[in-house]
Amino acid sequence: MNIRLRGVFAPVLTPFNQHLEPDTKRYIAHCRWLIDNQVGLAIFGTNSEAASLSVDERIAMTDAILAAGIPAARLMPGTGGCSVTDATRLTKHAIENGASGALMVPPFYYKGVSDEGLFAYYAEVIERVGNDRLKIYLYHIPQFTQVPITLKLIEMLRKRYPDTVVGAKDSSGNWDNTKAMLDNFAKDGFDVFPASESTLSKAMALGAAGCISATVNVNPAGIHAVYEKWNTPIGAQLQAKADVIRNIFQTRPMIPAMKRVVAEFSHDPQWRLVRPPLVALDDSAAVELLKTLDAVGFDMPSYPKT
Repeated sequence: MNIRLRGVFAPVLTPFNQHLEPDTKRYIAHCRWLIDNQVGLAIFGTNSEAASLSVDERIAMTDAILAAGIPAARLMPGTGGCSVTDATRLTKHAIENGASGALMVPPFYYKGVSDEGLFAYYAEVIERVGNDRLKIYLYHIPQFTQVPITLKLIEMLRKRYPDTVVGAKDSSGNWDNTKAMLDNFAKDGFDVFPASESTLSKAMALGAAGCISATVNVNPAGIHAVYEKWNTPIGAQLQAKADVIRNIFQTRPMIPAMKRVVAEFSHDPQWRLVRPPLVALDDSAAVELLKTLDAVGFDMPSYPKT
């Protein structure tokens, strides 16, 4: 039975070996640690360097974590892209292997495309996958794609595919847009996930389903606590604590910064590696980052050591 996704999700960091190939052993260990901290896995998101991974690499990595016992029901793989063929293959693989949903970025090479064109893209993937279990979460990240997921597009897709297009991740960083998604669609069962824990409490108050945030990779327990207890007497304190950590990371290049911190807590320098065109955090920036985190008591308890 298909499970509607709720809670906190990490766009899981992708470790690489010295040849810049995905490192399955480290990947599985990181996924297990996240699951143990009660969060879900939005594998192949922006912070996974997904745009730098091939379709074959994504499928092989998915197969590896499933073979290792990572529960498929906790997965929301990123399966969108510029090619309908690639998106269909990735989405079909995810759903046929038990993922509870697919997070789909719009086709982003051509700019200024119409809502009708985007509707046709999503409709084509849905029809080609042809699986009643398919649950699509639209991925709105216009600062990268320059192709927005508009309220009109959501309405169009919901009208045609109400049981398939079931939610969205809003990575715009624009609270007014997140609120508009919630106000217009949450009451009808459309699951909105803001992309930063900094808006989690106020989004939950309006009916959000949780959040999908980069820093879940390094602070899963803290962000999950906000999700669980946002409306309790300690909710504001938990939110403020999570915000401090978020603010430290988001003033740096996020992916290299998070990987450098994972390298520190795993005692594994290989975690520093990113695929070009990204570059690793330099040593002076890393020292300053770790010093700043230490000053606020940051920790990654029980992170697996190499």
